[in-house]
Amino acid sequence: MTEQTPDATADATVTDDAAATDAATDTGTDAATDTPDAAVRRLQITDLALVVLVGTSGAGKSTFARTHFAPTQVISSDFCRGLVSDDENDQSASAEAFELLHHIVGKRLAAGRLTVVDATNVQQAARKQLIELARQHDVLPVAIVLDVPPGLCAERNRQRPDRDFGAHVIPRQHRELRRSLRGLEREGFRRVHHLRGPAEVESARIVLERRWNDLRERTGPFDIVGDVHGCRAELETLLGELGYALVRDELGRPVDALPPSGRTAVFVGDLVDRGPDTPGVLRLVMGMVAAGHALCVPGNHENKLGRALSGRQVTVSHGLQESLDQLAAEPPEFVAEVRAFIRDLVSHYLLDGGRLVVCHAGLPERYHGRTSGRVRSHALYGDTTGETDEYGLPVRYPWAEEYRGKALVVYGHTPVPVPSFLNNTVCLDTGAVFGGSLTALRYPERELVSVPAEREWYAPVRRVAADAPGARDGRPLDLADVAGRRVVETAQHGRIAVREENAAAALEVMSRFALDPRLLSWLPPTMAPVPTSKREGYLEHPEEAFAAYRADGVAQVVCQEKHMGSRAVLLVGRDEGAVARRFGPAGPGAIWTRTGRAFLADRELTAALLDRVRAAAEAAGLFAELETDWLLLDAELLPWSLKAVELLRRQYAAVGAAAGAVLPEVVAALRLAGGRGVPELAELTGRQQRREVDAEAFGAAYRRYCWPTEGLSGVRLAPFQVLAAERANLAVRPHGEHLAWIDRLVAADLAAHPAEPLLRETGRMLVDTGDEESVRAATAWWEELTGAGGEGMVVKPLASLVRGRAGEGRPGGLVQPGLKVRGREYLRIIYGPEYTEHLPALRSRSLGHKRSLALREYALGLEALDRLAAGEPLWRVHEPVFAVLALESEPVDPRL
Repeated sequence: MTEQTPDATADATVTDDAAATDAATDTGTDAATDTPDAAVRRLQITDLALVVLVGTSGAGKSTFARTHFAPTQVISSDFCRGLVSDDENDQSASAEAFELLHHIVGKRLAAGRLTVVDATNVQQAARKQLIELARQHDVLPVAIVLDVPPGLCAERNRQRPDRDFGAHVIPRQHRELRRSLRGLEREGFRRVHHLRGPAEVESARIVLERRWNDLRERTGPFDIVGDVHGCRAELETLLGELGYALVRDELGRPVDALPPSGRTAVFVGDLVDRGPDTPGVLRLVMGMVAAGHALCVPGNHENKLGRALSGRQVTVSHGLQESLDQLAAEPPEFVAEVRAFIRDLVSHYLLDGGRLVVCHAGLPERYHGRTSGRVRSHALYGDTTGETDEYGLPVRYPWAEEYRGKALVVYGHTPVPVPSFLNNTVCLDTGAVFGGSLTALRYPERELVSVPAEREWYAPVRRVAADAPGARDGRPLDLADVAGRRVVETAQHGRIAVREENAAAALEVMSRFALDPRLLSWLPPTMAPVPTSKREGYLEHPEEAFAAYRADGVAQVVCQEKHMGSRAVLLVGRDEGAVARRFGPAGPGAIWTRTGRAFLADRELTAALLDRVRAAAEAAGLFAELETDWLLLDAELLPWSLKAVELLRRQYAAVGAAAGAVLPEVVAALRLAGGRGVPELAELTGRQQRREVDAEAFGAAYRRYCWPTEGLSGVRLAPFQVLAAERANLAVRPHGEHLAWIDRLVAADLAAHPAEPLLRETGRMLVDTGDEESVRAATAWWEELTGAGGEGMVVKPLASLVRGRAGEGRPGGLVQPGLKVRGREYLRIIYGPEYTEHLPALRSRSLGHKRSLALREYALGLEALDRLAAGEPLWRVHEPVFAVLALESEPVDPRL
């Protein structure tokens, strides 16, 4: 059986010098855990390890594995032999079987799974390959030796008819086992558990230890502090800014800091060297850690200082002499405490369910939660390109530019003038000791707090470069982020798959036609049509929308006027630099289409339109109310001809012109023939007359949405949703709030430009789906809108984000965010002038795929806005945005 304990194995110790490129070595062995115990043998094993069972055939390894580990954790050589040969005892298949075993073990270790190898493993060559696998994946190799007398092993094998071994096999394996026992730790096993005899094997109990770096249950909130480097005064000031109350000893020295309720400080290392008061910083941080008010990881400077204090030979450079001189004035007892404190520091911490990683020099995702000298070395020193700069210092490899992990990595080590988020990483070393500032990150708020240095305490070898890691923009998209079949995790709709061919089509659009990808934070989802109406003369009718929402348990909906324009997304900055500060590109913002293309080719017209919207938002108080310097709006830009003029000329106008030129003459000729007494032509004449009327109605329908414009004159914008602001996904707010914001925008624009306002109100009506009178009133309003030439309306749940009724023990799924109900005359544009003649056939149209597509794109849009609000890296925001564009390539009737 397996027992869990919060204890953990010690992190590996780096034995290199201060240079980042030197090697790191593993240390640590099984200690008191392997002493004989007459009752129970507790075998301590790290919860992420490669456990290698060692013993002769018949020693009971498979029984031991079944008893103490889950079946999925155990990889047996016999099982692999059976997979490749259908016979677990076919020794001729051993080479292929072990190749398969090593492949499976590697996959499990890469996934972070405890793995047990059930094979004899009595030969060093066999164990060497397994130890190498553990090192490749930065997990601890552990050996459990089942040392059972060879006679008992031979007797057990005789009782198994499938084990027809020769008499020489067991003695040979036993001799190999005896030769191996003393060298297992030298081979690289971090722990060796030696079970002597069947009694110890049966009394053994596995105790799973958590890794010391695994603090995922600590959810914060946290205040993560960058490199201090002996700047005690600045640290005291910063802690005060963060709300911590200093605790001082009888000499007035700070020895602890009481945090605000529920918060914990976390230090990224490099507390020491260069600055004026390394002992004071250590005394304060050590006190906070001892009191449970803080966590701390080591920096490369702590590692070097610790080795120096332990009497090991190190190169005294990079400010180490200052620390040694200052500590020489301290009592020996304090220096011993410092030495022990540094020795016990863990390379990095996983926090908040694995969503946060804190280390000193940064850590790629493959190292998160792993324990090896290589991991510790990277956590302390980072990685280098192998080159040196003009100052003789190593050139850091920009690992953060390639980082694609889900966890936020907070680190220091490389000074930057201003901290910034790069691909879900942030560097907090802002060069306090060099006269810069001392910075902390409030987590999960992602708020950066800095205090200036009191002076330059130490002259830097090289200046703090503006292009240091963390101050550069990461690549917004990489081919690996979008190529092939993709699966996007969404909070509202689970996993959404994107086909490889659709991803390729989206990549073509994104790379050739889209605007600057740094601005492209959201794309409008497609909208599902109302269920098909059975009412005479109608293909779509409001009663079906109300019935659909009523069936989903939605009591209140809002009906919004549907403007016949083109869908437009607007990113509007409060001032000239607002968009650049948040998104990168300079300019007033952007306007884009459903496919991410710039809406208007005329940049001056784009800037003028955005300026009008910005002025209205400022006058309406939206920037101040939402505490933001930018807004993301969903809108319709009118007239339709502003964007679709070529479509109108080539398709709609051509059809209308052809019908207008031909049908009147056809009808006139038929009437003339009928007047000459040809009665058989009466039916044909009537049909052509109806076609003429339908053609005239078709032309009238599309001409309502076309008018000339010059500059902003004639242009109208009908916003209907405020999607996002700084740190806020507003799309999940009730529609009532959005309409109130929009009304204020429209009113502000009208007040400023009464002669020709740009912004246009969106008519609306609230409906109770269970109230017949309310439903009748909304239906009458729709009939009035469409009768006057309007396109129709969109019916939406008033609460915006809604889930339907649960069924059969399952939670309800997402309800359609909107159903469009288009008018009879508008549908002529969509289905053709004579569509009313074909209603029976059109009523059989399939809506299932379109409805599914609408829900998936809606969920992806919400996911993009969630990630944008959380300040996630641009590639993470682009992942769902790109998926929306890819889904638009799915085959679906474009008329729906």
